[in-house]
Amino acid sequence: MTGNNPRRRIDTSVAHSARVWNYWLGGKDNYPADQIAGEAYERTFPPSRVFAQESRHFLRRMITYLAGEAGIRQFLDLGAGLPTVDNTHEVAQRIAPDARIVYVDHDPIVIRHVDALLTSTPQGATHYVESDMQDTAKVLAGAAATLDLNRPVALVCCDVLGHIVDFDEALGLIDRLMRQLPSGSHLALSHCTGDGPEHVAAQDAYNATGAIPYILRPPEQIARFFEGLDLIEPGLVSWPNWRPDATTGTATVRAGWGAVGRKP
Repeated sequence: MTGNNPRRRIDTSVAHSARVWNYWLGGKDNYPADQIAGEAYERTFPPSRVFAQESRHFLRRMITYLAGEAGIRQFLDLGAGLPTVDNTHEVAQRIAPDARIVYVDHDPIVIRHVDALLTSTPQGATHYVESDMQDTAKVLAGAAATLDLNRPVALVCCDVLGHIVDFDEALGLIDRLMRQLPSGSHLALSHCTGDGPEHVAAQDAYNATGAIPYILRPPEQIARFFEGLDLIEPGLVSWPNWRPDATTGTATVRAGWGAVGRKP
């Protein structure tokens, strides 16, 4: 791990997206401001908790595919977020105990809880790079201490690109990282899209609170992150429709889309 500074100030009076999601998922790492924001969001968009759960299940299924069928043993997870059930390293190392995972985040809230992300099997490894994900040179330099960047890597980007307000900047971030990774690497990406006017209204109201905003983007924009990659079946779809399994449940929310693409 690099740069962990637990004394960095955390403002608990303003809602924070990672803590709001933690609240929706039944976690304990949240504060009254997050609970109030989460409940306000739910009043406008009632499926919010199902939405959060579907995102988490989608991440689990993506990592299961990558560590299993695709045979990937190295993972670079951008915007790690707060630890919860089925973190990337837990899913990957259940399937491949020798998997190596690097998490990237620079949010002081996340950093305070980073120890929960640094457990590992004896055969594998987990590491944490404290960096803004847009500083791709620092991200890759930090990841190289744990990962062999000459071998395939899965770049995991789950619901964080909406925090980059400018779409071209978000697109450039993924392009810069994927260009530096070798053939056989994968992009596993999900993004919130909005599920009708109620969801858009809920997100607009949340963004207006002074919290770090999140920009909802339509599927046709999300598809651009995968340009030049070979999409894995079933391609870019809403979360519940990507390789559903017995635990997926009823696909009731279309508020997020994602895909896995392989670099030729």
